[in-house]
Amino acid sequence: MTKTTGASLVCCLGEVTDPRKPSNGTLHDFLEILVIAISAVLSDCDTIEDMAEWGRTKEAWLREFLVLRNGVPSEKTFLRIFQALDPKQFEAAFRRWVAGVVGALRGVVAVDGKTVRGSGSGGESAIHMVSAFATELGVVLGQEKVASKSNEITAIPELLKALYINGLLVSIDAMGC
Repeated sequence: MTKTTGASLVCCLGEVTDPRKPSNGTLHDFLEILVIAISAVLSDCDTIEDMAEWGRTKEAWLREFLVLRNGVPSEKTFLRIFQALDPKQFEAAFRRWVAGVVGALRGVVAVDGKTVRGSGSGGESAIHMVSAFATELGVVLGQEKVASKSNEITAIPELLKALYINGLLVSIDAMGC
């Protein structure tokens, strides 16, 4: 990520509401936490612990476009932020940023549903997600969780509506037809 890309990410994420109460004595800037988390995930970090460790090892680089008044947040801070964050609001801002970085989409968007492996443990129902994949770019454009006691048919229109796609061929399996 370049300084320009990082600055554009901060700009897009500025529309996401900080879920914390200002009176709680917050030590870390909300947007900086999100930028570190996204940068870490784009650098192949999978867990909250990985994000915090990545941030600590890349702190000098991050300071090129972030203030980091109190340094890199701890794992617990990342966890608290992601537990309280509005996922739809975050997703919309992230999609706007990706659209600006990637540019205009073309080609085919493949829509398909899958059950998240290992999500049904402990007597809970497994999570089923519908994903939209840009075949030419090789990236997932978005995902929508299928409501319990429902199926892909209800989740697919919600996903497509959130993507704002025009002029693209959308392929869907028989379940979506």
